[in-house]
Amino acid sequence: MLDNLRVVITGAAGSLGQATAAKARQCGAHVIGLDIVAATSLANTDEYLQLDLLDREATLACFKSLGKLDVLVNIAGGFAMGDAAFDPGSEQWDRMFRLNVDTMRNATMGAVPLLQAGGGGAIVNIGALGALSGQAAMSAYCCAKSSVMKLTESLSEELKNKGVNVNAVLPSIIDTAPNRKDMPDADFSRWVSPAQLAEVICFLASPAASAIHGALVPVRGLV
Repeated sequence: MLDNLRVVITGAAGSLGQATAAKARQCGAHVIGLDIVAATSLANTDEYLQLDLLDREATLACFKSLGKLDVLVNIAGGFAMGDAAFDPGSEQWDRMFRLNVDTMRNATMGAVPLLQAGGGGAIVNIGALGALSGQAAMSAYCCAKSSVMKLTESLSEELKNKGVNVNAVLPSIIDTAPNRKDMPDADFSRWVSPAQLAEVICFLASPAASAIHGALVPVRGLV
């Protein structure tokens, strides 16, 4: 499905990043992982580069050094809740937009010239099912992920006639260790596993999804 394609995954050190890298390699891809975490290598990746995606110049230089790229998967991001939308002391707004929107924009800026130079490819972003509507105590996260989703649609309109298809997945609650810790009484079996989400991501990244443009695909499990 991804035979011989060069796939860059941001946030590659996290649970979803590792699951997506493993699935992409299983599908035949050469996986390049990017993350801020210091490591000489990372399981499930063929190459690993430590990178602060908030540093635009460093990000653009990193992508330029790759030479060739077929797929970008923007997984890097973050979650926060608890602050009210009207709280003047909240730092969540800036943090959520930096982690979820700025990282995606910087990586996309670096990737698009390479994708176009290679004749096309795919970008897959991570939205959030919960951000389809506003949620109490989650305004910063919801607004940031809403921006990711609107950026996905805008990028699709800009790039679909240039051979690059851009889509996003909208997960509900992902079954990760931090989420289990934060919600110990939940029924984890109803959540979406990283492996299940990785299946959808890799399909959208593949040539099989070349006719899909600007889609926001819910992946909700049983939630």
